[in-house]
Amino acid sequence: MIEDKPPETTPECYLKLHCLSHRLVKPNQINLDGIFNHLKTIAWTNHGPIDATEIDDVITKMHLLGKRVDITSVDKFPKMTDYVVPPSVRIANTSRVRLGAYLGEGTTVMHEGFVNFNAGTEGPNMVEGRISAGVFCAKGTDIGGGASIMGTLSGGGKETISIGQGCLLGANSGIGISLGDNCIVEAGLYITAGTIVSEVDSMHKEKNLKKARELSKANDLLFRRNSVSGQVECLRNKSTVALNSDLHKSN
Repeated sequence: MIEDKPPETTPECYLKLHCLSHRLVKPNQINLDGIFNHLKTIAWTNHGPIDATEIDDVITKMHLLGKRVDITSVDKFPKMTDYVVPPSVRIANTSRVRLGAYLGEGTTVMHEGFVNFNAGTEGPNMVEGRISAGVFCAKGTDIGGGASIMGTLSGGGKETISIGQGCLLGANSGIGISLGDNCIVEAGLYITAGTIVSEVDSMHKEKNLKKARELSKANDLLFRRNSVSGQVECLRNKSTVALNSDLHKSN
């Protein structure tokens, strides 16, 4: 931990995951390279963690003793709340937040929200969509229902995505680029790095075409799809995203 090398043992992996969920470090601040190589697939049950290769035998033995076995998941990571419950957060469905998630004060994760390990929110934030591994959302950002943020664990992606302050991902939208502060992606629009985007001026005239990656991390942008032409457009965002303070201040 002192040199922050890739984890070499299972206990070291869990220590680093606990550091994230206890808010001692933020996502991407510690080295988790190769973590999957040191974590076995485990059946997480009401009788504790059980090696997945042994679970059938355990279930049989428990049933013979008249005991029930409830399996929360069969995964390399347990749900966070089995081990860590950060103060001042709400999690409607605890199975959708993995150990190693970072949830800042005032964060609300609704039933369809999901937060992977080494990912999370600065707080306060509303999470009703998926925050993939490596993604960090700054305060005041709202991840709408069914929204998706690309991660780096599969598909060959290498760029770590971040979202700035006061952003809104509309319901069922998605991004494969980083957003700066005060950005909005309209509902149902998925922007990948290679998406061709038409920059539109204040008179709604097209200025030029760019790939979305060229707009990564820029502030005050509104992404939308023209409902007539189908072209993805980007214009200056003049709106302000504000979370409902009543939903977060009393977490």
